[in-house]
Amino acid sequence: MSALAASLQRALAQRTREGAARPPLARRLASGPGWQVDDVVCTFGPADRPYEERHASACLAIVAAGSFGYRCGSGKAGRGRGTELMTPGALMLGEPGACFECGHRHGAGDRCISFHFDPDWLDEQAAAAGLVPRARRWSALRVPPLRALAPLVARACANVEALERGAGVPAAWDELAIALAVATLRVSADGKDVRGPDSLQGRAGSTAGSRPSAAAAARVAATLRLIEETPDSPHTLASLAAAAGVSEFYFLRTFSAVAGVTPHQYLLRSRLRVAALQLCAGEGGEKIVDIALESGFNDLSNFNAAFRAEFGASPRAWRDAMRERELAATSWPRATSAPNATDTANAAAMQSP
Repeated sequence: MSALAASLQRALAQRTREGAARPPLARRLASGPGWQVDDVVCTFGPADRPYEERHASACLAIVAAGSFGYRCGSGKAGRGRGTELMTPGALMLGEPGACFECGHRHGAGDRCISFHFDPDWLDEQAAAAGLVPRARRWSALRVPPLRALAPLVARACANVEALERGAGVPAAWDELAIALAVATLRVSADGKDVRGPDSLQGRAGSTAGSRPSAAAAARVAATLRLIEETPDSPHTLASLAAAAGVSEFYFLRTFSAVAGVTPHQYLLRSRLRVAALQLCAGEGGEKIVDIALESGFNDLSNFNAAFRAEFGASPRAWRDAMRERELAATSWPRATSAPNATDTANAAAMQSP
């Protein structure tokens, strides 16, 4: 389990001791002209009734731990409302003015790294990146864990984990905000492996019964939590299907429909995220082979190949690059605001992820 997931479990334990629901807690990580990023911890569970909110800006939230249902309309009129299951490694997207709800019917708690962009700022960055006007807004509610975004997701999680460890190293959130926004717009515009409200309401030629049932979604959600809590266990399609109590074929079909990726892809990326965060933590004394084994890989060569394919660099090069970024962050003046006492306090009027 990652440090972010462990921190979420401690927050859930505190919620259990206190016995009362409280609004999600937000900690401002950084902000600049046109953007801000918050660390948001929610301890709502199945017994807590979701409530409707409205996106005040263009929202892009990385799910760092936990899972939840995201129900959102497309645009200010709220048309094309759909629901997605948000899982670790996925991105939750929201347009300004869209009404939404986040529910935890399948399990308690989630933690998100939530970016908020001013629409004009986002349009400016997208135009500079060469995106046509129709590609300068999200066209989906969710982006599942995809290889194209894996390095940026891992960098964001590593930044927050560094704060958890008290590393005190300023992160290049301004650079990450731009890179993540543009990369997500590209993936969203491509439309492959992402789903928006229209896909949930049925396309031409589809049937109303093609969507997984609530019971199937619940089984998948339970399996996702099992993987996140024990990524190093020897999970297989057969063992995961058995844990869900269904056939392998049915499990593969429903898991892919609900999570947006296959069980193998999700398990592999979960293990690789754990490994990437471990490589960023500490002083670098831990051997790469030990990190590979602790992350669920039983062969160093397979780990190296999978890591390079996912992050575009070898594990050693990834660790060196993250250290260089930390060193550059300590010596390069940045315009982003650092967290202060007000930002790190409980934000009563915070936005949901």
